[in-house]
Parts: sequence; structure tokens; C-alpha cells
Amino acid sequence: MMEIQKGAELCFPQLLNSSCRKRTLHWSKAVLLNIVLSFISLITAALNLLVIISVSHFRQIHTPTNIILLSLAVSDFFVGLLLMPLEIIRITACWVLGDRMCSLYVYLTSSLVCTSIGNIALISVDRYVAICDPLHYPTRITVPRVKHSVCLCWFYSTVYNIFYTKDILIEPDRYNSCYGECVFVVTEITGIVDLILFFIVPVSVIIVLYMRVFVVAVSQARAMRSHVTAVTLQRSLNQTNRSELKAARTLGVLVVVFLSSFCPFYCYSLVEENVVNDPSASTVIIFFYFNSCLNPLIYALFYPWFRNAVKLIITLKILKHDSSEAKIL
Repeated sequence: MMEIQKGAELCFPQLLNSSCRKRTLHWSKAVLLNIVLSFISLITAALNLLVIISVSHFRQIHTPTNIILLSLAVSDFFVGLLLMPLEIIRITACWVLGDRMCSLYVYLTSSLVCTSIGNIALISVDRYVAICDPLHYPTRITVPRVKHSVCLCWFYSTVYNIFYTKDILIEPDRYNSCYGECVFVVTEITGIVDLILFFIVPVSVIIVLYMRVFVVAVSQARAMRSHVTAVTLQRSLNQTNRSELKAARTLGVLVVVFLSSFCPFYCYSLVEENVVNDPSASTVIIFFYFNSCLNPLIYALFYPWFRNAVKLIITLKILKHDSSEAKIL
């Protein structure tokens, strides 16, 4: 009778000697957590799909900045469609999807994190040139160049993370001590390299560029409010127009929100070598994933073109002939 009671606490009762223990979570809390996280996952995927359709379909918004936002929306879409549901399973139950799915989950998490930080860095560069060097922006930041940069970002993240997670990809159960867990351990050397390449360098670049953008934007805003001379106002308007300043503020909110969720996640992963399987890391991971849901909400709040595009999509007017030529700005 004692053996049956112990077996009931195991992920796989038939494997008494090699099964992991079930997580101690009351059924009511588990149901509530599943409902909330599933709803967030669905909303995240749906909202980012609207961003993808909007930027892809309407030619009027095929700008360099929006191409980067499209890339960010694609990574956020996969977070809502794939990573969040897998994280729900990891939090509320035993890992029953097998070792190969665990290795795929680890790889996708690492790859999408790297892609997102790359996209945010590209946004910072885009806004830096637009605000600090507006005269050369049309020639330096073009749609073809941005598309190439986005493709390189995805390619680099994909290839780099093959090497970063190669141990668990080659041998999926390499770090598992029992059946029913998903473990990934980062070696000290790999952790240091990853810290430099995907935390210190990109975060430093993002902060430095946006600090410069902030300083220039403030000075331009003061110049616009100043009535000392008409020449000063005219120069200010020629250097940086109001739409670019507004875009910089909007994307600045996007960058701050991303860094607010990215830094705790990354810092925790440095402290805890097995962040994927550590139950106490669930809040940090979910908070980071939730950023993917906030991004399209930021677009909806600050971008009229996104709200107009969503109206056309929901009302199915997007199916009409030449709807891609619709003026939504």
C-alpha cells in the first residue's frame, strides 16, 4: 500500500526507480493557471498574427522600421504559438513530451530570444540614424538593406544556437536524471561567451544608441517649442520631423518594455544553470514571454495605421481586390 502511494506521486508510476516526482500543485491552482496562461498564449499568437498580416499585406506601410517590427512580430508569434504552451506543460505537469521535444523546446527558446534581442538592436540602429542623421536616413536605411539585416539576424541566431545547444540536440537525455524532466545545463565557457555576445554587447549598444536618441529628441522638442527665431524652428523641423520623433518615443517604449523583461530572465539564467527546469524560474520565464503579448498592444496604442489595418482585416475588407493599396496612414 505504501508503494502505491509513492507511485501515485511519480510522473510515471510504472517506473518506480527512474521516474521524477510530480509537481506539488493543487488542482484548482493548476486549472486556473492553465486557463490564464492558455488565454495569454492565444492572445499573443492572434495579436502578432494581425501585425504580420498588416505589415505584409499593406504596401503603404512597407517601411524599413515596419520591416523590423514584422520580424519581431514573427518571433513573438512563435513564442505565443509554441513556447507558451510548452511552458504551461512544464509548469503545471511533468514533462511527458519526451527528450527530443525537450531539446527542441530548449533550442527554440534560445533561438527566439537571440532573434528578439537582434531585432531590438536593429530598431535602435534605425531610430538612431533617423533622429541623429536624418538627412542620410533615406539612403542608408533602405527596405532592401533592412530585409538583408533581418535575414542575417535570423540566420545568425539559428546557426549560433545549434552550436549553443548541440549537446542536448545530439543527446536529448544528456542532462536528465529521471524520466519526466527537461534539463539543460550550460557550461561555464559557453555561458561566458553567450553572456558577452547576447547580453553585454547588444544591451550596451541598445542603451547607448537610445540614450543618444533621447538626448537629440529632447533637444529637438525644445527647439520646436522655442519661439526665439523662425530660423531655429525651421532648422529643427528640417532635421527631424514630428513623425520621426513620435516613432522614436513609441519604439523607445517598446525597447524599455523588452529590456525590463529580458534582463531579469537573462540574469536569472546566469545565476541558475538549469533555468529551464527550475520551478522557481517559472515567473521570470512567463514574464519574459508575456513581453511578446505586450508588443502588439503597444502598436495598437500608439500606431493609428495598425488600428486601421486591424479593422480592415477583421471586417474581411482585406479580401477585396487591390486592398493592399489601401491608404491606412
